Amino acid sequence: MKILIAGATGLIGTELVSLCQQEEIEVNYLTTSKSKLKKNKLYNGYYWNPENGAIDEQAFSGVTAIVNLAGESIAQRWTAKNRQAIIDSRIKSTNLLYETLGRIDHEVSHYISASGVSVYPSSMDHLYEEDFPEVAKTFLGEVVEQWEMAADQFKSLNIEVSKLRTGVVLSVEGGALPKLMKPIKMGFGAAVGSGMQWQSWIHITDVAKMYVFILQNKLSGIYNAVSPNPVTNKKMTQILADHFNKSIWLPPIPEFMIRLLLGKMAAVVLESQLVCAQKIINEGFQFQFVNLEHAVEDLL
Repeated sequence: MKILIAGATGLIGTELVSLCQQEEIEVNYLTTSKSKLKKNKLYNGYYWNPENGAIDEQAFSGVTAIVNLAGESIAQRWTAKNRQAIIDSRIKSTNLLYETLGRIDHEVSHYISASGVSVYPSSMDHLYEEDFPEVAKTFLGEVVEQWEMAADQFKSLNIEVSKLRTGVVLSVEGGALPKLMKPIKMGFGAAVGSGMQWQSWIHITDVAKMYVFILQNKLSGIYNAVSPNPVTNKKMTQILADHFNKSIWLPPIPEFMIRLLLGKMAAVVLESQLVCAQKIINEGFQFQFVNLEHAVEDLL
């Protein structure tokens, strides 16, 4: 099997490439940096630039599936310019892949796109399954809605489409975990806002395994990429504190302070999504890390 990955050098992409190599899945990857182009038996790089529509069509040679993880990080100030970059990086990359497949001969039959649980409205008590019809009336809700609509274009090319709505990815290499750990290790850990908002998390190993599982089993549709046991912000803070033998003595950081510090991006830590993983479990996927305590122990 040979697949093409966009975003292969990012947090999830790096883990996915490693897993593909273990499974002897050949990987072509797209990069905007010519200095990151490598060529070897199972891992071959090709240049693209979604901003100006450039792409090396050799990247599609022998490829039967595409995994698109490309997208500007949401962990930045949501200025008007940055908000547009967050949207454009996802839509332009998707459109370029779609338009290229529409004009070349290829063997691609499966398109797998990253997505996010932020498509679900913030709620303290609703358990979200993939068929929930409402989209959050927020910036991130808009991002995910446009992202998934762009992915659905591939259906018109008779290509199966899968979308992985990913929660908080836990990894020591980046993402949320190092930022959460820093104040806790210094003895200044505290819950955020009410602390009661749900955080649907997933271990980096499990999210990579889920992509490979969907790829190998040719599953299509939407899947929530979260562990079966979401926790509240307060619980996550406490579990990390326990790991470092630290006490949580500070009161929760008030919501208004978070908004002063982060601006509109405060939504990332203040909104609550309690998300269900049952659909992928029903397909036979087995999580390696079901409980947060186990995940933290493994990662740290």
